[in-house]
Amino acid sequence: MNTLEVILKNIQNVKVIEDSIDYVNYIPLDLSVSNTFFSKQEIATSRDFEEFIEKYLAKDKSKVAFGGYNEERNLYKRSTVFNDNESAERNIHIGLDLWIKAGTPVLAALDGTIHSFKNNVGLGDYGPTIILKHQIENHFFYTLYGHLSLESITKIEIGDRIKKGQQIATLGSSLINGDYSPHLHFQIIKNIGANFGDYPGVCSKNDLDYYLENCPDPNLLLKIT
Repeated sequence: MNTLEVILKNIQNVKVIEDSIDYVNYIPLDLSVSNTFFSKQEIATSRDFEEFIEKYLAKDKSKVAFGGYNEERNLYKRSTVFNDNESAERNIHIGLDLWIKAGTPVLAALDGTIHSFKNNVGLGDYGPTIILKHQIENHFFYTLYGHLSLESITKIEIGDRIKKGQQIATLGSSLINGDYSPHLHFQIIKNIGANFGDYPGVCSKNDLDYYLENCPDPNLLLKIT
């Protein structure tokens, strides 16, 4: 574990969605290829997926389903964003997903500034996305918030200062979030390179070692479990 990861692990009281929802109301969700229960579900559309999430949460009276870091999924086979016949299939998720209804407030994990934002249009893509830049001691790093509402990126500017816990967005519906059940894709990025308003949230097995190093487990910071 390197220095940045130690710093993240020592930060307390971080939330990235609706602050009033306690972590005891979160439930883990396994969407991996090894989850035979999920693979048997009839999920042909985003509405089917949304109904699946709603029933999953209602079963244990939970409010948020979470998970997905370093998880191999079949969710992405429907989109050329991840399967273009010219490169290795990207099917390993390298962020943390928080599944809850559209319109839920999205909060900044830490103090920072707006690095960039963009509407990443396309089936399976992020839709509206915001990236924040942070500095702790001599470490610069970034947090990405994907699958937001269009309104979330209409009144912000690059360089805007953001405080930890400040509402920066709301979650988008399937109509604009890449055709997913509403959720937040939250990701930590060390070296963002030339990326602007976008950064890979899913990688191939060939590139997994690099992305796991460059994108630490968000639960180090959130401490949901």
